[in-house]
Formats: sequence, C-alpha cells, structure tokens
Amino acid sequence: MPLIMEEGINVDDLFGEPNSLDLGLQAAPSTKGLAQCLDELRLLGCRQKIAWSRMGCIAYISPDGDRVNVRHLQCRPSDGKWVLSEDSSLGPISEAHNGSQLVHLSWNETGSELAVVDCLGRVSIYSISMALNSITGLRQASFDSSDDSNQVVGMMWLNTSRSVHAFHQAAKVNGRWAYSPFRRRPIGPFHPANKGALICVTRAGQIRLMYQNPDSKWAELPAELKNTGYSDRLLTHAALVATQAGILIATYSVCQKICLYRVHITWNPPQWDPSHAKLPNQFPIPTFRFLHCKVDMPSSIFSVSRDAEEHADQPMPFPNSVYSLTRLDIMPGQIDSPAGSTASPWILAVFSKPLHASPEYPDQQGPPSVIVRWHLESAPQAFHPKFNEVNSKKNNSQTKSKMELRRLEDIHCDKHIVSVDLVEHGTALAVTHDDSSITFYDTRTMAIFNGMDDTSTVTCLAQAGFQYPVDTPGVAVSFSPNSCAAVSLDNDGQTRLRLMEHSFGSAGSLYDETKFSSAIAALTLAFSRACGGDVNTDDILMVALRQLSSDAQATLINEIFRALPVNCNFTTEQEKLMTHPYIPRCLSLQAALGFKGRLKKRNLTSAVPWAILQLRHASVLYAYFFQNNKEGQSDALDAEILRMILGNTKWTLDFDHFVLSEIFDLADEFEGVFTDQEAFTQKLKSTNSLALIILLFSMSRAFLKFICRGLRGVTAGFAKINPIILSPDSRVYYNEILQLLKSSPVRIDVYEKFLAGVDSAVKHAYQGAGFGEAERPGPEKELLVNARIPPVLVTAVATLLRQTVPAMKAEINRKEVVLGDYAWLGIGSDARTAMYRRYRDVDVLKKFPLRPPLTVGRNERVVQSQKRRRCVRCCEVSGDTALPRSLPYFKMVAKLNLLRCCPCGGMWALETENADSPGGGN
Repeated sequence: MPLIMEEGINVDDLFGEPNSLDLGLQAAPSTKGLAQCLDELRLLGCRQKIAWSRMGCIAYISPDGDRVNVRHLQCRPSDGKWVLSEDSSLGPISEAHNGSQLVHLSWNETGSELAVVDCLGRVSIYSISMALNSITGLRQASFDSSDDSNQVVGMMWLNTSRSVHAFHQAAKVNGRWAYSPFRRRPIGPFHPANKGALICVTRAGQIRLMYQNPDSKWAELPAELKNTGYSDRLLTHAALVATQAGILIATYSVCQKICLYRVHITWNPPQWDPSHAKLPNQFPIPTFRFLHCKVDMPSSIFSVSRDAEEHADQPMPFPNSVYSLTRLDIMPGQIDSPAGSTASPWILAVFSKPLHASPEYPDQQGPPSVIVRWHLESAPQAFHPKFNEVNSKKNNSQTKSKMELRRLEDIHCDKHIVSVDLVEHGTALAVTHDDSSITFYDTRTMAIFNGMDDTSTVTCLAQAGFQYPVDTPGVAVSFSPNSCAAVSLDNDGQTRLRLMEHSFGSAGSLYDETKFSSAIAALTLAFSRACGGDVNTDDILMVALRQLSSDAQATLINEIFRALPVNCNFTTEQEKLMTHPYIPRCLSLQAALGFKGRLKKRNLTSAVPWAILQLRHASVLYAYFFQNNKEGQSDALDAEILRMILGNTKWTLDFDHFVLSEIFDLADEFEGVFTDQEAFTQKLKSTNSLALIILLFSMSRAFLKFICRGLRGVTAGFAKINPIILSPDSRVYYNEILQLLKSSPVRIDVYEKFLAGVDSAVKHAYQGAGFGEAERPGPEKELLVNARIPPVLVTAVATLLRQTVPAMKAEINRKEVVLGDYAWLGIGSDARTAMYRRYRDVDVLKKFPLRPPLTVGRNERVVQSQKRRRCVRCCEVSGDTALPRSLPYFKMVAKLNLLRCCPCGGMWALETENADSPGGGN
C-alpha cells in the first residue's frame, strides 16, 4: 500500500474550497515580550523598570529582577565620542531585598535619590554620593513587612522647597528670538527639614508617608484611604500629584472604579530649626487629612464623540469589555504664562485590549489602546430651590465648591501603548508605542506635535520639529532630563540609546532657514530650562555634537548667551562672577563642544572656556578659604583643605607664568611690525594665542585678579594664625604654600600691576572707539565664543606688547619664566604637554599629579595603581573615590558643589577596568 503522501493530497479538498487555508491566526507581535508587558501593566501600577534621573544616572532592573544596574552618558577619553557607558551593578540593592523580584524604580525631584520597590512592596532608598555609579544606602527594605497586600500601586516623591528659574517659550520678535523667563515657585507639601520623603499607595488601599528625620533616620506615617467613607476591593493602580490645594490621589480598583482623593499633610512644627537637632522628640511629625472628592466608573471605553458613529454598532460597556486599564496618571496643571496662571489638573487613563483578542466577538473589536481623559473642575454645589425658603441664621453664607470630573474626548491609538511620560518640563506628553514610535502631544490641548505648525513660537523640541526615528522596539522606555535622548529596555534586558533628530533646515538640496532657526531656538530653550532647574545637560550636548556643524554650534552658543541672558562684559561689577549661576554652565558647554579626546589638543574656542573654568575653580576655592579662615576658626586650616590650596596655588602660579611667557614671545614676534599698523593687524588675525585671549577677555582677567587677591591673603593670613591650632600636616602644607609664593619668579604685586596695565589698555581702546557699556558685550562675546580679537581691541594689543610688557621686564626673572615647565597644566600645544598627558594624570580638584599607572612591560595592559573618578564630560580625573573623612573638607567640597561634580560641571563616575587610561587604549 503506497504511503498517502506519495500520491499527494489537495489541501483544498480537505477544507472545502480553494485558497481557504485561513486558520484565524494573528501574526506574531513585532515586540518580543509585549504580551507579558501588557499583563504587568494591567496587574500593577508601579512598573517603572528603567528610570533616567535629572542628574544623569540611568537605573534599570536586570532581566531576572534581582539587581539594579546603572549607566550614563559619557565622553570617551580616547576620541571624545559620546556614548552610553558600560553598565555597573549596584550590589547593595540586591542584598537589601534578599532575592525578591524588583519591580519599580523612582528618582526624587533632583535626581540624587533612588527608591527601589520589590514585588512584596518593600522599599529601599539610596543616594548618589560621589559618582553616578556609586550609591549610599539611606533606607533598608527590611523596615517593611513582606505581604502581598503591601504591594505598591502608586508612588510619588515630595518636592523640595526651592524656586527655580523657568522659561515659558521662545517667540520671534523683529526677526530675533525672545525668551520668557520667570520664577517658578515650588509646590508643596515639603519636608520642614528639607529631607527626603515619598508617598506610596498599596494594593490594600493604604497610604504610607516615608520620611527622613534630621538625624537621617527614617520614619513612616500610615493611613487607610477607606477611612474617607469609600469601601472597595483591592487596588491595581494609583496616581499622585502635588497641587497648590494639596496632594491629589487617583486610584483604580479591581471593581473598575476610579476614585479621587485630596490629601493634606501638615507638620508639627511646620518649620524646622537646626539648633534643635540635639533635642529629643523635637523632630517634625506629619499628620494626614483626607478629603474624598469623587468616584467614577467609566460606562464605556468610547465616549460620545465624533467617533461615536463609527463604533455605534460596537457597544462596549466597560465591565464586559476585554479592555483593561494599563496606565493611570494625573497630569499637573501647567503654568501657562510668566504671570503664574495655572490650569487645572487632569486624569489620564490608558485602556488596552489583549494582544490576541478574538475577532469573532463584537466587544473585542476596536483599537489596541484608548486614552481616556477627565478634566478636574471645581463647581459650586447646587441645592434644591426649596432650600431658599429656609431662613438661615447666617448672613452671606457661601456654599462650598465640589470637585467634578468632566469626561473629555477619547483618543484612539492603532498601536499598543507601553509608556506615557510627561517630558520637557511638563510642556509635552510622550506616548511610546509597541513598535518604538513616539508621539508627542501638547499637554494643554492634546494636539499632536507634528513640527513647525507655528514658525514664530517654540515651546518644546517636538513642537519645533525634533522627533525620534523608529528604532528597535522595547517594553520599557525612559527619557533623558531634557528629552533629547531616550533609552529603551527590551525583553532581554538590553538597553538601547535613542537620540532625537532634526533636519536643521536641510532637506535634500533645499535649505530652510526658518526650520534651522526654530531648531536652534528649541535647543536653546531646553538648555535654559535645564540651567534654571539645575538639570543635567549631557543629552543636549550629545545632540549638538552629533548633529550640528561647527558654525551651527557657534550659533547655538551665541543664542544661549542671549537667552539666559549672560552679559560677557565684566569690566565692571566683577564680583558678580563668583555667584553667577549660568556662566559655568555656558563655559562647560562651549568647552565640551571642542573636546576631541584627552590626548588631542583642544581648539582655541574650547581651550578658552576650559581655562576660564579652571581659573574660576581656584577663585572660588580661595574665596571659601578666606571666608572661613577667620580668627578663632580652624575649619579652613584642615590638612586636606590646605593640601587642595597648595595644589591650586602651584597650578595658578604656573598658569600666570605660562601667560607671561607666551606674551613675552608675542612681543618679540610682533616687534618688527609695531610701526606698520596694517601689517600688525594682519599678523594679529593669524595669531592663535590662548594667553592673549585670556588677558583681553574681561571675565578671565577678573578671575586672575581674584586669584592674586587670594594669594596675597595667604601670606597675610598666616601671621594671624595661632600655630597651636595647626596639625603637623597642616603646618607642612602651609609652609609649602608660603615657600611657593616666596620663590616665584614673579611677585604677586608685580603681576597685579601687569593686569592693571592690561585693564588700562582695554579701557582706552574702548573709549577711543566710542564704545560705551552698551556696546562692549559684543566684542567681549567675540573673544569668548569665537576666540577672535575684535577690531576694537587691536590697539589694546599694541599697547600691551609695546608698553606694558617692556615696563615689567625689569621686575621679573624672565629666564625662569621662559624656561618653566608648564606641561602639567595641560593647556599648551607643544609636544611636551602632549607627552605628559599621555603618561600622567593631574587631579583636577587638588591640582596634584596622580601616581602613574603600573605597567608589567612594554606594550602590555595598563593596571591602575589607584581607584579614580573620571568626569563624564571633560574626562579629567580625581583621586577621591570615597566620602571625605574630614568634616571640614566634606563641608567645603559640598559647598563648592564638587562632591558629585567636576569643576567643569560634568558628573563624576568611578572608573571601570576597561576605562581609557594614560598609556592604554579602549
């Protein structure tokens, strides 16, 4: 008997008709793990597996759920390319949760503290101490009970009590962009001692306030939401937001009810006096006060709208529908203008149907996801007319308003929604779909940003035409602090970096200046908002480096100086330099744009701001030292502080000598053209001198004056110090500082006289050209941004080289100045400097050369002799890898913002084994 397959079988005969092999099977989903992702979103409201903090740290939960890894954006030391760092595992978190599955991550407002939640609802809290990939435990998960009903379905950090500079928008006025700065006040409630505090809502309907006392110990205030009079079964989702009228909490239960609460937190005492820190039972104690606002049960996924006719034949009563809530958020009312008007908050819920819903049943038809919205409104309570007939003993009685939820028009999505994020400081809503596409909505109107609807107004990057190209799908996503980048997490736990893109006016062979101008304005607006809110800007820098030409980068820098605004003219009011909040940020961005690797010479437009940042670091250090080195106080005489003063004194003296040496060389070089004005001008145009720019620019010249004042104060202050309060190490460091000043080939008073001569030359050049205070910022900005000497200052250069330099030659030891070894400064362009940077590193904080790496033999792998931190932006290093043991030194680096940040403003990261190092490669 022949095998049945030998004769062949007509498949159509089996199913009755040709071409009918349709088994009703749907195509496999494009995103691996999407079904599990939707299931998790349906079952638990807290499921943020990857989170990008405002400080620049990316934390994400590993695929097995047992640990938390961190990554960050960083500049690669070998070639200056910006990349996503290697991941670092945070071991203390795994130990704290004892193997329980980790399900949720949440950063506080500043991005310095991380809350980690496991499947049992236990919460541990950590702080970034010295580096992005190093944490310190603040609260242990063992404080919480292990109970399924304790699972967290909603979480929110309390804001910090600080107002920030915000920017409303950029609007084109008379052909130039004008920016709208205003001061945004914080929204409470706040911790009276400005410590960490967060609120959790559990599956059993309990609200928990976890807060840190002034003694750094954590306490908790629990309460039941059911006490408001509403009883329901278990909760699955909760959303929280702070408003001026209290904290709003929206909950969603397995009974498919949305409840809205208003919660007030009061502290006793409301203000914290640090002088009471040592008194027992004097810490602020919180209490809850609940107001139950509203209960709503959506009767249908599809509201009555213009889409009603399309779905008229598909009645989808919510209780019987296959749709499930997968996301619940409360969007805060945004400040619409600098005047301070605030819109009311609104509730957003995402309902999604299963991935494999059967098409045979009408109630399973419809889009994959639906966004349902309610607007929260305050309405007066209406009484029956009969109440007007009742005589009231109270005159002018007022009825209390009640909260109403007004259903807004639903938004249907033809893809599954995996994430909803409020981005760009609340101006845009980013909706991420299962195919990795990201749609941006205006948070006020929910209109989709499609780019360039209004060419005269810019409110955010998406509105100006920036967008994310479609990429590899993921099941979780988190946006960078300024939304210029996003990192997605796929089902295998792999992270993928995505950058916003823009044509910048170029489309094929065409160019649109309007689109380019709007894109630059959008980046400027994002940078300005980040500066005002003290937010990390590495994502903006990465976009500028990858997508802007050098000319466009200069345009961006000029626009940023206009927007913030920063007046580059500091010929007067020089004291403002020490406290100006935006100058370091602008200098850091400009310096980073020209950095091509630690072994490559910076171009002049990058070298100038980099040198100024180092001068500012020394100036602020000396100011702190002498402010605290008052008679009877010994904190400033701590050995670690004096060691830092010693290193910076050596660095600044050598920098001063380097400037003089280069100016002497220029005077000799230009001597032959002093009498020919035209030849002098032409020769000056082809001269690229860092020292000359530093002297002519008022900002850097002011910092040099501050340093001279500080160096003079070192000698004068030593005479007032009681030797008894100096430790042996402190005495050694102080004597070394004095010896450096004594043996310097240029006395401090002589250098100050030299700077006064430069001041006079610049002043007379401006006056001779008729430049007043209003005209001077232009040439000063030209010196900084373009590193070019403006025509108005050509006469100042001639005076400097012909008169000022010769006048001081008799008062200095020129031979020592010219023959000095300045390679360790890292600012020269000679081969000696390049060789030094290849094999040695200098601590950028203390200005001491670090021990060279140990090598086994020629061309063999470099082994580091000590742990170090490396700045993720400028790639400089610090030998401090642990919290300072000395309290005075800790106070100083914290006060100067050097604990987590490099003097350039970049964040520190602990070096890993495969990091670039002198003498080694990647």
